[in-house]
Amino acid sequence: MQNYVLFTDSGSDIPRETLEKWGVGSCDLTFVFDDSDMVYTSETMPPREFYKKMRDGHTVKTSAVNVDVFLEAFEKVLKEGKDILYLALSTALSGTYSAGCVAAKELCEKYPERRITVIDSLCGSAGLGLLVYMTAKKRDEGADLDAAADFAEKTKLTIGHWFTVDDLVYLRRGGRISPTAAVVGGLLGIKPVLHMDDEGHLVSFSKARGRKKAIQMLCDKYGELALSPKENPAIITHGDCESEAVELKKMLVEKYDANVILVEYHGATTGAHAGPGVIALFYPAKNR
Repeated sequence: MQNYVLFTDSGSDIPRETLEKWGVGSCDLTFVFDDSDMVYTSETMPPREFYKKMRDGHTVKTSAVNVDVFLEAFEKVLKEGKDILYLALSTALSGTYSAGCVAAKELCEKYPERRITVIDSLCGSAGLGLLVYMTAKKRDEGADLDAAADFAEKTKLTIGHWFTVDDLVYLRRGGRISPTAAVVGGLLGIKPVLHMDDEGHLVSFSKARGRKKAIQMLCDKYGELALSPKENPAIITHGDCESEAVELKKMLVEKYDANVILVEYHGATTGAHAGPGVIALFYPAKNR
């Protein structure tokens, strides 16, 4: 048993019960609808309800993990005489990493004999979740905190993040495409394919005419970029379109014998910008 605890945040899009099985702690980002005072987390609003509200026209705004939430969660671990390795959601997507650093600095002054290592994963959604899974595997194989942190740093930019969205209106709201592009793209049935760059930003890669072609493009990019598909894990997430996500898994397994370990809901952090119908695929890749 290693004398440190691996942490992440809900930006990983891995359900809490799954993280617990992996021996990983987590802190929740929050979101609100229509600027209301009602604050939700992925635990208090199920993903299906989240996407239904988006389909019904409600606007959503996400917020980083609060420093006080980190302080409470981290201090419990430090009091047990253990250190912490926290893999944070990309700084390009959230201020959660900065909040984690503030909490770590405060607690390390209070517990000078303990260590908290905070890493900007430059990953999002289940790309972060996959990095956490792989780092937990290294921990279970005997890696100490320094070795696990070194592995995470060296691995994070090899995690491929590939997305397609179903409705351009949500990318328009987030300022990722122009209103004109959204209207024209919608009329022509254009489905953008996006990926995450080395700075942790979601960027446009290509466009497909129709949903099936966009999903096929995700499959084709996997075949082009995936490292050791049979051995390395992959994760698929979806914005309340499970049947299509399952079909993508079937395509990957049949064509590449892919090791898809999870098919999960896509969370609020990037789901707020991608919208219902997002499908994303994450895997160790030759490049992002």
